[in-house]
Amino acid sequence: MTSLGSLTEFVASQDELLREAALTLPHEFSRCTYSLGPIRQAVYLCLTCKLPRGLCSSCSIACHTDHEQIELFPKRNFRCDCPTAAIPHGCTLHRSLEEENRENSYDQNFRSIFCRCGRPYDPKCERETMIQCLACEDWFHESCLHLRTRPSSRESSPIPENEVSDHNNDTEDNQSEASSSGLPMPLISAEDYDAFVCSSCVRSIDILRRYAGTQGVIMVVRDSEDSPWRKLGGNPLCVDVPTTMEDELLDIDDSLAGPGQKRSRSHSFHSEAPERKKQHVLPESSSPCLAPAPNLIAQAIFQNSQQPSDTKVALGEGDVFLTEGWRGRWCRCSRCFPSLSDHPYLLEEEETYEPPEDPDSALSLEELGMRALERLPRDRAIDGIRAFNDMRDDLLAYLRPFAQEGRIVGEADVRQFFETLQESKHGS
Repeated sequence: MTSLGSLTEFVASQDELLREAALTLPHEFSRCTYSLGPIRQAVYLCLTCKLPRGLCSSCSIACHTDHEQIELFPKRNFRCDCPTAAIPHGCTLHRSLEEENRENSYDQNFRSIFCRCGRPYDPKCERETMIQCLACEDWFHESCLHLRTRPSSRESSPIPENEVSDHNNDTEDNQSEASSSGLPMPLISAEDYDAFVCSSCVRSIDILRRYAGTQGVIMVVRDSEDSPWRKLGGNPLCVDVPTTMEDELLDIDDSLAGPGQKRSRSHSFHSEAPERKKQHVLPESSSPCLAPAPNLIAQAIFQNSQQPSDTKVALGEGDVFLTEGWRGRWCRCSRCFPSLSDHPYLLEEEETYEPPEDPDSALSLEELGMRALERLPRDRAIDGIRAFNDMRDDLLAYLRPFAQEGRIVGEADVRQFFETLQESKHGS
């Protein structure tokens, strides 16, 4: 802490820290989610514990505070491992010891490995934005999705040039966001899509493979190994359209998409017995198939991926970026619907559990102290108030010469006061 100009500045800085803490941790972390069963929730990987297992938000704070952790973000159908026999560190929120979770899925993220490149995640060195796959929920580097060239490890970010341009505000905002990490704009920015599905998942889900490269299902492709990567957003004629026509390529029905907006991937719930689905989506058995004609370029990429590796020409990985309103554009005929119903998150937005709001998160330390004081027995409360008043009088007497002489109160002065206070207690 640097020297502060006055006691008022010190108090103001402490108030600001309290406000930041309330915004960062607004939830109540006093209940383990194990009793809720397998749910979609934020999961934390504890690197200190021997086995690579996942913790709920509450246990990551209440039970593993001093452990090294990595946030894995939401995982569906996951049950907290903290109170189970898999973790020797006892759970302080769920007292009874439970059997190991057999239904949890532990992918490569639980070995602190991410993306198809298999690189471990190091927040101190990583400069790229990572994007989560809607289906497998793994995380992918932008460079591995061919959205940019792979940068070197994190270094001092170059200072962007302050150029005056005639671009609109959206473009300036995007450039500002990109330059904050010292990297150029990606080929597809966050405003261009609502959800991402990696190539492995696209190949395993029939409906995604059918729609890939069509209107609103963007792919990243190139014409040859020497050509630059470009967006393929789906031309109605299913022909290869140059990058210069990408605005037409990405022109999605405005009634389904909100331009320049990206909605949250999932709702949150706090109830112990949430309703999993608000309504049941049924197939349209009597309607004809309304799926667009397969994009020839996309289908060629999927067929090419099945060839022996020494004969492949990588024209694209097969990843797709779904634009806003994509859930409302699926064909629900009897032929297409089974692929959708096998993957409910393609039909309805998932609910993600969040701990309940902490009613005390906005209270100051003084207010929390008074609340704790009210719960004490009367005689102990009186002793506490008397001790506080004595410390207040001593502090005022100690600070009075600073105010009279106009001196700055620094960290060393505050430390000296409390050290003197401790010595006087030991001496008495």
